[in-house]
Amino acid sequence: MGRYVARRLLLLFPTLIGIITLNFFIVQLAPGGPVDQMIATLTGQDTGATSRIAGAQSGPQAMEMSESQTQYAGAQGLDPELIKAIEKQFGFDQPLHVRYFKMLGDYLSLDLGESYYQNRPVLELIKERLPVSISLGLWSMLLVYTISIPMGIAKAVRDGSRFDAWTSGFIFVGYAVPSFLFAVFLIVLFAGGSYLDIFPLKGLTSNNFEDLSPMGKVADYFWHMALPVAALTIGGFATLTMLTKNSFLDEISKQYVLTARAKGINQKRVLYGHVFRNAMLIVIAGFPAALVGVLFTGVLLIEVIFSLDGLGLLGFEAVLRRDYPIMFGTLFIFTFIGLIMTLVGDITYTLVDPRIDFDTREN
Repeated sequence: MGRYVARRLLLLFPTLIGIITLNFFIVQLAPGGPVDQMIATLTGQDTGATSRIAGAQSGPQAMEMSESQTQYAGAQGLDPELIKAIEKQFGFDQPLHVRYFKMLGDYLSLDLGESYYQNRPVLELIKERLPVSISLGLWSMLLVYTISIPMGIAKAVRDGSRFDAWTSGFIFVGYAVPSFLFAVFLIVLFAGGSYLDIFPLKGLTSNNFEDLSPMGKVADYFWHMALPVAALTIGGFATLTMLTKNSFLDEISKQYVLTARAKGINQKRVLYGHVFRNAMLIVIAGFPAALVGVLFTGVLLIEVIFSLDGLGLLGFEAVLRRDYPIMFGTLFIFTFIGLIMTLVGDITYTLVDPRIDFDTREN
């Protein structure tokens, strides 16, 4: 296992570089970059509309336009020197390959650049937003796994019973109702919408958080987390519950389980000593992707609804504004955490089932 972990760690850096490189050239060559955004703002025109206008122009009028003006949609009538100043402001006065290698050099020193529009270091913005995403992701995943695995096992053991039928109704609701819709329902019901006004609607903590006692800070934190975490949990437990149930049902019907029961081994020992280890492998396999998904993408609408400034919202706003340093910085963090979580998942495989040996498989 040690050699396998060492190999994966050695591959971590090339994989990061490859993903960053691919996304860099795709994003940089796509139309509607930050220079186009700034020109559209200065001219009071929509970037999409100006693209159509520029594309429709032809003849002598188009031929008279300078190279700087024709390079960007909606640049007609602007001073070429102003366009060059905008390019310099965003670093687009340098060739593409120069910008690429500069970014790689900065990333080696963990310098993720500075936001185009917020005038703050990207790393500082990520550090500021990361606790929100981690809080939402970890607590919701903890609740999802705490609820889903026992419920899935119970449904498998009692397959076809009244308990199985009733819990399937809750699972159907989890499938049918998306997290953001359930979040709106919780707000209406418990956050001053139309009925009760128990929970807050904004932020991770209260304004007087620093003045609270240690226990008061803990209570205030969970008070703010209650509704968003509940909304994420209801949307995530259904799939994992059915995955656990089906995995256990598949293992229970196998010959080794029938043999163990025929030998008179206790039902609980058969279930947790033999079936659990094999059935949980497929559940563990999906854990890294599920955690990364919840941390950085699944919480986006929840962050918007509950006014929580997390990484998902930060990245989404950066895409809308073409804030490339934030886009690539968050992508770098997402990719790094995703690769680490995949490695953690493989290590957990061996803890659950020692028969799995990744070193032997690679030889």
